[in-house]
Amino acid sequence: MITFDEIKKAFLVSIWFMFLTFPIMVIRVNPVEHIVEWRWKNMLVVGIGSFLLSFVWNYLMKRKELGFKKAESGEETGTIPLVQRILGEKKIYIPALVVAGIFTIAFPFIFSLYQTNIMVSALIYVMLGLGLNIVVGLAGLLDLGYVAFYAVGAYAYALLNYHFGISFWIALPIGGLLGATFGILLGFPVLRLRGDYLAIVTLGFGEIIRIILENWNEFSFGPSGIANIPRPSLFGINLSVHESTIYIYYIMIALCLFTVFVVNRLQDSRIGRAWIALREDEVACQAMGIDKTKTKLTAFSLGATWASMAGVMFAAKTTFVNPASFTIWESIIILCIVVLGGMGSIIGVIAGALVLILMPEYLRAFSEYRMLAFGVLLVVMMIFRPGGIIPNVRRVYTFQGVKNTDKS
Repeated sequence: MITFDEIKKAFLVSIWFMFLTFPIMVIRVNPVEHIVEWRWKNMLVVGIGSFLLSFVWNYLMKRKELGFKKAESGEETGTIPLVQRILGEKKIYIPALVVAGIFTIAFPFIFSLYQTNIMVSALIYVMLGLGLNIVVGLAGLLDLGYVAFYAVGAYAYALLNYHFGISFWIALPIGGLLGATFGILLGFPVLRLRGDYLAIVTLGFGEIIRIILENWNEFSFGPSGIANIPRPSLFGINLSVHESTIYIYYIMIALCLFTVFVVNRLQDSRIGRAWIALREDEVACQAMGIDKTKTKLTAFSLGATWASMAGVMFAAKTTFVNPASFTIWESIIILCIVVLGGMGSIIGVIAGALVLILMPEYLRAFSEYRMLAFGVLLVVMMIFRPGGIIPNVRRVYTFQGVKNTDKS
């Protein structure tokens, strides 16, 4: 039931929002006709919208506090999130998986080339998010220079093709190996670092790679970049731009499925459990006999492998690379994908990548406010679902006791 205090609070919030947005939403200067336009309707919309949103916000906060109280009292012990419960029901997730598979295969033939191109970009970020999920989500190593490995893969294909004429299918595994090598090279200097110090060093590594690519003209052609990078070939057949985009789309689907399979197997393996132990408590992990050096280097190298392979795909898709495509903001977007989707959750990372990459594209009609919507989404998610869209389920082992089989 809505109380008078809640109505009063919502009214004050609406007044405050109207005051804050007044210069932006109401006043517009027309420099051509030298007049000032007063858009009072916008002020009314802001007031009513903030008044109603205040009630929604209070309701969600009450739900959150109620959930904390239930968790403290033990009423929700052992509860499983909705998505995990659905995945546990074969009658639900198998038909859903079949429908999703059919839709994925038919996507390029249902939608336009523009939509297919956007989906290819989203799938590249899915691959990047799953790779960073190994480093951040599983091993708990905050890497802000992840875009450097992305750049390594893209430039590996571009330079190998430019100088030696190496094709895409040969450059793809070579790019992955180069990424793993650079991951190990980064891992060695940061073995003793953690937290903010690790983030600063990895950030510096990413900037070093970008600056080298931007200034070493003899090697990387500097800011001009490298153009005319060939797209993947299909048994030597020349494909048109439309056919090539569809072909790249299916390659990305195959690579994403392969990435999901490998990451899932790694997560359930011995090294995956070592990563999780390292994330939870580094000191206790080392005390239990886990080789901390090997565990960290493996996380960096495997995460960098997928980033470099995604970089090769990026170069093949755009047919042009330059250092401007590999700034710090790319690392931040990939990190937001992992955090927003759910650290350690494969399905969550996929959902986070699709939301963060597709949402700006489909909100181009609201280009003036889409970054505002993006920021609001992140704030709301961090407050009400800090575990992400689809959080990872923490495995709990309970002792059931020993059954007495002695009948005498």
